[in-house]
Amino acid sequence: MYATGLGVEQDYAEALKWYGLAAQQGYEPAQINLGVMYANGQGVEQDYSRTLEWYRLAAAKGSAAARYALGVMHANGQGVMQDEVQARQWYLLAAEQGHEKAQFNLGLMFLNGQGGASDEPQAIKWFEAAADLGSAAAQYSLGVMYDSGRGVAQNHEAARGWYLLAATQGDTFAQVNLALLHHNGQGGSPDFAQALKWYHLAAADGDPHAQFNIGVMHANGQGVAQSHAQALRWFDMSAAQGDRVAQHNLGLIYQSGQGVARDDAQALKWLRLSAAQGFAPAQVDLGWMYANGQGTLQDYERAHMWFNMGAAAGNPDALNGRDLVANQMTPQQIAQAQKMARDCQKRNLIEPD
Repeated sequence: MYATGLGVEQDYAEALKWYGLAAQQGYEPAQINLGVMYANGQGVEQDYSRTLEWYRLAAAKGSAAARYALGVMHANGQGVMQDEVQARQWYLLAAEQGHEKAQFNLGLMFLNGQGGASDEPQAIKWFEAAADLGSAAAQYSLGVMYDSGRGVAQNHEAARGWYLLAATQGDTFAQVNLALLHHNGQGGSPDFAQALKWYHLAAADGDPHAQFNIGVMHANGQGVAQSHAQALRWFDMSAAQGDRVAQHNLGLIYQSGQGVARDDAQALKWLRLSAAQGFAPAQVDLGWMYANGQGTLQDYERAHMWFNMGAAAGNPDALNGRDLVANQMTPQQIAQAQKMARDCQKRNLIEPD
């Protein structure tokens, strides 16, 4: 009651006192809560060594919650040296007792080979156990595995089922992936209405991928009347959050003037942002803007630089653009462009001054 402020003013120090009295008498829930308070520095200075002390006492009595918490501390190196082997062992003990979060974390460790060899069948086993207890994260993970065919035969219909369970619990990633399956007709017929429904739920939570895909559906008239203005609106939301494909599309819209007044300066801005994130199609389009002097002075060296970036990623259009621009350049200009490309790489794709 003191910890939660139920019926009294919240007072962590007073809560710590009462938990301590109960914990010293071996009361397991008090030992766990006392460990939590030391971990969070509530009513006392943060002290992971005391947290470990109380968790270990509760774990020795068979507490699944304490065993899970010890797994977390070993996984993250809190109060102990990081030790994924120990973390996996503690998670296993808690998971075998039906602890949902321990089952999910154990599944992740088997999936990623943390604390031991990777074992996808074991990962699926523990994800399923957690999913049956209602874990949205585990349901989403199973959806991904069936979607990609990792550890199981690829099955988009099964993926839809797992994503749906997680999506209805508000898992944004599951909502996006479920929408994609409906959008592309994987695991069933295309259903644009369902795709839009799940994209909109994820977009309302600020997911940039959902916002981008809503823009695509408006641009293509899928499930809605075609509207370049609406596509622009959704691409803009996604691009503002850093989605590089949305930034590229936004640049193309401003360059072509679809649904908005043509604006080469805006096109250049968004293509630069996308190109700086390593998106080769944006690097190619940016290269052509420099080559043609759109929104900027004609600059073959910068054009060659961006074509070079795209070519390094294996983009055939970039290779072609670089060769065409090189025909308009002197050997000295090409050498300078190559130096600029190296400098740009060192600056994480930020254009040199």
